[in-house]
Amino acid sequence: MLDIKVTRTQAPKEKPDQNHLGFGTYYTDHMFVMDYTEGQGWHSPRIEPYHPISLDPAAMVFHYAQESFEGMKAYRTADGRVLLFRPEKNAARLQSTHKRLCIPEIPVEDFVQAVKALVHEDKDWVPSAPDTSLYLRPFTIATEAHLGVKPSNTYQFIIIASPSGAYYEEGMSPVKIYVEDEYVRATPGGTGFIKCGGNYAASLAGQMKAHDLGYSQVLWLDGVERKYVEEVGSMNCFFKIGGVIRTAPCVGTVLPGITRMSCIELLRKWGYEVDCDTRLPIADVMAAAKDGTLEEVFGTGTAAVISPVGELRYEGEVATVNDFKTGPVTQRLYDTLTGIQWGRIPDEMGWTQEVK
Repeated sequence: MLDIKVTRTQAPKEKPDQNHLGFGTYYTDHMFVMDYTEGQGWHSPRIEPYHPISLDPAAMVFHYAQESFEGMKAYRTADGRVLLFRPEKNAARLQSTHKRLCIPEIPVEDFVQAVKALVHEDKDWVPSAPDTSLYLRPFTIATEAHLGVKPSNTYQFIIIASPSGAYYEEGMSPVKIYVEDEYVRATPGGTGFIKCGGNYAASLAGQMKAHDLGYSQVLWLDGVERKYVEEVGSMNCFFKIGGVIRTAPCVGTVLPGITRMSCIELLRKWGYEVDCDTRLPIADVMAAAKDGTLEEVFGTGTAAVISPVGELRYEGEVATVNDFKTGPVTQRLYDTLTGIQWGRIPDEMGWTQEVK
């Protein structure tokens, strides 16, 4: 158990209008901070007033991008409780990221305790308006001042929190996806399976290209053959073809999403055949759109939960999915996941943890 010291703010912020939160715009009164020093390990866990971070210009995070992050939410139920959704899975994924980036790992129980402690301290910031939540951003940065490529000797693990509305203002409306075949997101042996900022920085060129063409997101293909579908934007992607639901396997280039994992478990519980082990060629997706067997496409992720796809564009060819309507499986997954997260339906899967 962490011995977390709490220093409360003397200048509480005014809380924003819950009906106009946007996403990632406002921040709560407090933040969690924990330090790492070589030879001492992780130490000095504390909650303190939200404030800017002061770092040496030579801090290694700026020069060699040794950093990681997670994304999760706290949800307020109708009866006032506050729930977290599978926080131990975020903790385990952060450990995987730290291992790949040579950052000291944080025990799962310490991660979950830290998240709960911050949410408890800023519990009044968890919004109650429909489709709102408290978005949580745990992250780790290398803080040693040293210009040399090596693992840092010091780090900070920080958690900040942001009351947020729906990630997409259009809600569950289907989006248009551009299949990117010029840029690549990840290659075998790289960092595609972890959450580090470099993955997202490298994706921006493709994202801007898609936006310029009138598309909301990019569907990435594999980095070797430019043939197999992988992720869409910052989400995992599912395809329902001929009754079988398929998603790219997590084999080193695809992020093992918590929402992805939860969807697979629910779909199998409901009796659907789910193939998450076989790579899916984009040519097969486009052929299925032509012959009518492409039934649904949707993205999954913490921020948007479920995002239906209504159109795919690949090499100048455009495929419409389900008459540009949200499909029944997509809707059922969204209703079930959000129902569990906000406590509207019983949590038969045992996925939520209450912050008491």
